[in-house]
Amino acid sequence: MRLFLFLGLVLGLVAACGPRPHKPAATEQAAVVVPDIVTYPRFGDADPHDWDGRRPSSYPVHGIDISRWQGDIDWRKAKNNGVSFAFIKATEGGDVADPKFDLHRRGAERAGVPWGAYHYFYFCRPAEEQARWFIRNVLRGADLPHVLDMEWTPYSKTCTRRPDKREVWREARIFMNMIEAHYGRRPILYTTVDFWRDTEIGQLARTEFWLRSVAGHPGKVYPGAYWSFWQYTGTGLVPGIEGQVDINVFRGSPESWAQWMAGTQ
Repeated sequence: MRLFLFLGLVLGLVAACGPRPHKPAATEQAAVVVPDIVTYPRFGDADPHDWDGRRPSSYPVHGIDISRWQGDIDWRKAKNNGVSFAFIKATEGGDVADPKFDLHRRGAERAGVPWGAYHYFYFCRPAEEQARWFIRNVLRGADLPHVLDMEWTPYSKTCTRRPDKREVWREARIFMNMIEAHYGRRPILYTTVDFWRDTEIGQLARTEFWLRSVAGHPGKVYPGAYWSFWQYTGTGLVPGIEGQVDINVFRGSPESWAQWMAGTQ
């Protein structure tokens, strides 16, 4: 895996008031490797939430998700300020490709920011067709698992269907099975509070979740859920990124992040 350093190496000194590179505890073994990342970043927010309980800033590993709507990105500056991963929109439905996907992907790769792609699902096309469309537009070689974004689409001009739980689960399984077979790693499922509640998608077996919750910790908003990623704002301000951006945290430590990236956790 690219961008790993043996424990104890630290790249890029930062000011005492800024983000802190990870420093290993004395009890950690020298053979453990951690990613080359800046931990505990202090990003801004155009519409900050007054968090009650555990705050997003208490998690060490942060990253972004982006699409065509983001402005210019200075990827090296973003990485040096604490962007440790990026999920990039690639496709939606069965015939729409994000025009900035390749630009964003190449920028992330040049800066050494691990990336994965995501697909925005519509319930007006078969899952097989949507998976084939994603595969057609996203070559192998991503650092992270890809993502199936499933949520209701009430404002869509073309598809506002809300199928029942049985159909939702079936379509999710078909899409994820095809993506896993092609890329070699099962995708993550991103979803929202109402979709989670209405479809009980959290009970879907062999599924890793990325949960949106911009006004409360997932532990309160999604009781009992086990999540890998938490999208905590859609109005984030990150050095190097023009305009507002979604920001996320990974659930664990830099060491568990390294293990997760390697597919061993």
